[in-house]
Amino acid sequence: MLDIFLHVDKHLAAVIHQFGNYSYLILFVVIFCETGLVVTPFLPGDSLLFAAGALAAIKSFNILWLWLILVSAAIIGNTVNYFIGKIFGAQWVKNPNSKLIKKEHLDKTHQFFEKYGGKTIIITRFVPIVRTIAPFVAGMGAMSYGKFLLYNVLGGILWVSVCVFSGYFFGNLEFVKEHFSIVVLLIIFISLLPIFWEVWKHKKAYQHP
Repeated sequence: MLDIFLHVDKHLAAVIHQFGNYSYLILFVVIFCETGLVVTPFLPGDSLLFAAGALAAIKSFNILWLWLILVSAAIIGNTVNYFIGKIFGAQWVKNPNSKLIKKEHLDKTHQFFEKYGGKTIIITRFVPIVRTIAPFVAGMGAMSYGKFLLYNVLGGILWVSVCVFSGYFFGNLEFVKEHFSIVVLLIIFISLLPIFWEVWKHKKAYQHP
């Protein structure tokens, strides 16, 4: 069961066969934990959404319910993570060597906020691990809740839509099924393009003030 939970993206068809409609709840819990609990960035995100979309295309899921449930999980998860940072962030600062959060991940997330401001919440939705730390850092004082909520909702809708509907329209192509791991890496690469675009814009602005 633990293996299934940690790698539900690889076992999703079996999960549906075993649990039926409760599979929606399982997906909600995994995405909620991956985005909402700062200590679980290792759970599947992009690949799980893609796999769920692919299975929705063959009627294993209702695509509308799937989309609504996963968007809700992503938004609620980030909201909980924000308030965890708001309540416990100061304690972590006092003990930066805590094993709950790797300092390198926190430093990387801080760099995102310094470069992109509020857009970090949207951009990092597509960056594994960092997307789990970003709401925590925002709650520590990087952003007011009103501003965070706006970017949280936009980012959650965009992330889930891109990954789920990519799986829905392309997940059952023969090449995709035979090279699923490569496709997942490609999704991650494509999802990083907004970051490359922002970096390019910053460099261009610096070279031509």
